[in-house]
Amino acid sequence: MSIEIKVPPLPESVSDATLVAWHKNVGESVTRDENLVDLETDKVVLEVPAPADGVIAELKVKDGATVAAGDVLAILEEGPADARQDVAAAKEPAGAPRQKAAASRKPIKTSPAVRRLLDEHDLDETMVIGTGKDGRITKADVLAFLKSDESADVTPADPTPEVQPEAETAGVQRNEQRVPMTRLRARIAERLVDAQQTAAMLTTFNEVDLTEVMALRSRYRDAFETRHGVRLGFMSFFAKASVEALKRFPVVNASVEGTDIVYHNYFDIGIAVSTDRGLMVPVLRDVDQMSFAEFETELGAVAKKAQDGTIGMEELTGGTFTITNGGIFGSMLSTPILNQPQSAILGMHNIQQRPMVVDGDIVARPMMYLAVTYDHRIIDGREAVQFLVTVKEQLEDPGRLLLNV
Repeated sequence: MSIEIKVPPLPESVSDATLVAWHKNVGESVTRDENLVDLETDKVVLEVPAPADGVIAELKVKDGATVAAGDVLAILEEGPADARQDVAAAKEPAGAPRQKAAASRKPIKTSPAVRRLLDEHDLDETMVIGTGKDGRITKADVLAFLKSDESADVTPADPTPEVQPEAETAGVQRNEQRVPMTRLRARIAERLVDAQQTAAMLTTFNEVDLTEVMALRSRYRDAFETRHGVRLGFMSFFAKASVEALKRFPVVNASVEGTDIVYHNYFDIGIAVSTDRGLMVPVLRDVDQMSFAEFETELGAVAKKAQDGTIGMEELTGGTFTITNGGIFGSMLSTPILNQPQSAILGMHNIQQRPMVVDGDIVARPMMYLAVTYDHRIIDGREAVQFLVTVKEQLEDPGRLLLNV
C-alpha cells in the first residue's frame, strides 16, 4: 500500500518551512519512526518520521524547497523491503544521481549542522568515527577527520575559485562567497531589529564579587554531583538570584502588550544557548519552584536539545525574563538586546581576578560585570538599578538564597 508522507502541522505562527535534507533516497528501506527528512522553520528543526516500515518509492520535494503544512513530501510503499524494491526502482527518475545506502547499515543519527558539514565536504557519515553518545557524530569529529591523514585523499567541495600562485597571475584574486541566511538566522535578525525599533532600551551596569559563590560551589561540587548526578554550575545561582530580584520588582518580570503592562505571577526564565544554527533561548518553567539540582538537570536537557536541533517550539516560547552569558566566550562587558515582549534581560560576563579594596586592604577578588537591559517605557531607572543591586546582594551572600532574605 502506498502512503503519502506529508508535512506535519507546523507550530503556531509558523506558516511554512524549508526542507533542509533528506536522509533517505528512492529505493531505500525505512523502519517505522525513523527520521526521513528535516524541516527548518524560523525557530526550530522538525523531524518527519516514517509512519510504517517500507521503501521510499518517490521523493516529491527537493532539498531547499519551501513547504507548508499538509504538503506531500514523498511516497512510501509499505511492507518488507525485498518485496518493494522493484516498485521503488520503477518510480525512480532515469539517470537520477542517487547514492544507494546498504539496507543492512544502521542509520547514524546526526544533527542538521553536522549533516550540512558532511555535505559541504562530500563525506559519507560512515567515514567518520563518532565520539558522541551512542556513536553520534559531532561537529568536532568531522573537523578532526578533515584534519587527519585519512582525509588527505578526500577533496572538499569548494565553491570558491582556486587562487593561482603569484608567479602565474598578474594580480591577486579576491574571492567571495554569497550564501542565503538560514530561516533561523533571518528570524533572529528580524527580532533584533524589531526590538531596537520598538522598545526604549537602556542598560545599567554593576559588578559582583563571586568569592562566596565560588567557595560554596567548590566546597559542595563533588557531593552535589554524586548526590544528584549533575554538575553544579554558576547559572543556577544567577537564575535563583534573578528570581528573588524579580519578586521584589515585578515590573521587571512584566511584558508590554499594546498600551497594557502584563504582570506575570510566575517565573519562566529563558537561558540563551549558542548553537551551530544560531542563538536559541530555551525557557525553564517555574524556576522559583525548582531546586538547584532540578534547575541544572533541566537546563542541561534543553541545552542539549537546542544544540542537537531537536528542541520543540513549546520549549522556546513564553518566557518572562532572559539570562545570557557572554562570559563563556570571553566577553568582558556588553549591552544585551531584549527578547521581546519581555521587558528585561540580564547579561553575565567573564570572571576575572581584579584588585578590590576590602576593609581597607587591596585584595584580589573574582569579579564579574553584570548588565541589565530594560524597556524604559515601563521600567524606571530606579527599579532597574535596585533590581541589579538585589541580584548582586544575593550572589555576594548566597546564604540569602536559602533564607529568602
